Amino acid sequence: MKQKLSAAEEDAARAALAVYEALITEITDGHSVVASKMFGMPCLKVDGKAAAGLFNDSMTFKLAGAAHATALALDGAHLFDPSAMGRPMKEWVQVPYANRDRWASLAEAAIAYVRNRS
Repeated sequence: MKQKLSAAEEDAARAALAVYEALITEITDGHSVVASKMFGMPCLKVDGKAAAGLFNDSMTFKLAGAAHATALALDGAHLFDPSAMGRPMKEWVQVPYANRDRWASLAEAAIAYVRNRS
């Protein structure tokens, strides 16, 4: 069931969407890196595999190693748990809007990680 957002959360989600859309315009190449959907949320896919996504007012990134640790160390960042049932996705880090200045570099790291796993 989709969580109902407050008016303030809706505003924050709209602001995050604007940043996400600008990022997607810069990053997608129309071939191997494309905008898509995952769990009903906007996402970035590399060769058909999800690498990053927008979740309310946060972005999620599939990362490993140092990039994963760096993202997780950001203020407010945590493992992504789309079900909110205590079952986080271990490779995915949810990074809040407050750290939007890091989203582009994290997206690049996620793209590289997913591309190298293929």
